Amino acid sequence: MTTVAMPTTTSRRRALWALQILIGVFFVVASAAPKLLGEAYAVQIFVEIGAGDWFRYFVGAVELAGGIGLLVPRLAGLAALGLVGLMVGATYTQLTVFDAPAATVTPIILGVLVAGIAWVRRAEIAGVFGR
Repeated sequence: MTTVAMPTTTSRRRALWALQILIGVFFVVASAAPKLLGEAYAVQIFVEIGAGDWFRYFVGAVELAGGIGLLVPRLAGLAALGLVGLMVGATYTQLTVFDAPAATVTPIILGVLVAGIAWVRRAEIAGVFGR
C-alpha cells in the first residue's frame, strides 16, 4: 500500500503566506485602488447601489486595510476575518441589489479563501484580544 506524505509544516506555512500575498495584492490593487481612485466603473457600481461616494471610499479603505493586513503577521488573521465580513456583504449586494447570482462567484471564492486563512490563524486572532 502506498502512503501519501503530508506536506511539512514549512511547506504549509509557505503555501499559506503565498495565498495571503496573492489575496492581499488582489485586494489592494484590483479591488481597493479603483474605488479609492474613482475609476468610472467603480463609481457607477456605487451609484447603482445608491450609497454614494462615502460608501465607495469606506469599502475601498476596508479592502485596502484588509489587503495590507494580510501581509502583517500579527494582523493577518484579523484582516482575513474582516474580509470575510466584507465578502458576505458583497455577496448579499450582488444577490439583492444587482439580482446577479452569477456575480457572487468571486466574493464567495474570496470569502472561503480568507475564511480559511482566518481559521488557520485563529490563535493569532485570539492573541490580538489578549486571550
